[in-house]
Amino acid sequence: MAAMRLTPLAASLPATVPFVGPEAQERAMGRRFVARIGANESVFGPSPRAVAAMAEAAASVWMYGDPELHELKAAIAAHHGVRPENVTVGEGIDGLLGNLVRLLVAPGTPVVSSAGAYPTFAYHVAGFGGTLVNVPYRGDAEDPEALLLAARKAGAPLVYLANPDNPMGSWHAGARIAEMIARLPGGCLLCLDEAYADFAPEGALPPLDVGEPRVIRMRTFSKAQGMAGARIGYALGHPELIAAFDRVRNHFGVNAIAMAGALAALGDRAWLAEVVAAVDAGRARLAGIAAANGLRALPSATNFVAVDCGRDGGFARRVLEGLVARGIFVRKPFVAPQDRCIRVTVGREADLDAFAAALPEALEAAYQ
Repeated sequence: MAAMRLTPLAASLPATVPFVGPEAQERAMGRRFVARIGANESVFGPSPRAVAAMAEAAASVWMYGDPELHELKAAIAAHHGVRPENVTVGEGIDGLLGNLVRLLVAPGTPVVSSAGAYPTFAYHVAGFGGTLVNVPYRGDAEDPEALLLAARKAGAPLVYLANPDNPMGSWHAGARIAEMIARLPGGCLLCLDEAYADFAPEGALPPLDVGEPRVIRMRTFSKAQGMAGARIGYALGHPELIAAFDRVRNHFGVNAIAMAGALAALGDRAWLAEVVAAVDAGRARLAGIAAANGLRALPSATNFVAVDCGRDGGFARRVLEGLVARGIFVRKPFVAPQDRCIRVTVGREADLDAFAAALPEALEAAYQ
């Protein structure tokens, strides 16, 4: 197309996306997955209250949603004991990450993350021309000390850390994260991705201090709240940083149906407790399935389990492909040595039964 004139930055980017969706895999196979347990969605779904609220809101979807998200921000603020000025809402954490990077990253800006961490963050950094500085995991967890050292050396204005972690499910104590925040170099912000906070054990999250300008904490309704398809999340932080999001965000980006669902979900603590309990039981079941096949499930503070396949990334890839061929959608980490694992989302009993039946066959095929 001679008329299309991409910017030099856009033209330099690869034509790719961070994830290949299960729908694309289903189209390629010509059939549906038996168990969709690869994207860390909550198969238990949203709160019935949220479903009812979204159904009611659908009749009024002819109207734009409130661009200030006044009611939802007030409810989120009350939920966390902060002020609405400490809350911004966006199209899931993915959308919020894009806006944060846009605020802080120009072409050539160094940004620090972990090699193999949540890939959408790196996608946004590349999209705005930033230079990603990666540090390795330490064991199977992100390394706060290495991230700090890299931020100081590079003079980075932004560091990314997920706690609990995706893709490994590991976590750091809240005190360790608080120490990291206190030691950040001047002019550096920590993006603390807490997508899996609802599953975290006691003591894994640092105290919420929205007066601390060196950290922004991101949450989502996609995981424990079961609203991944609604695309809605929020960030908590210092009011000056939160206000800056209004400079770049899509003010009509959060749809009105999602707002209604999120508002109702916040009020249903009983449903959240049921989901967390079901996930806890499901993690134990996955660990048992792994052990029965001579594999090891890593400790997890999320709604998924990383299963160590015991060899290298090539072997784990063959296991994954064997599972996909048998109708089981799972994913795996991208970077060695974490890529020796497959990552399995907690599913319903039928999902886990299907995984348990397919895993021995996938392993046998992978060994050949």
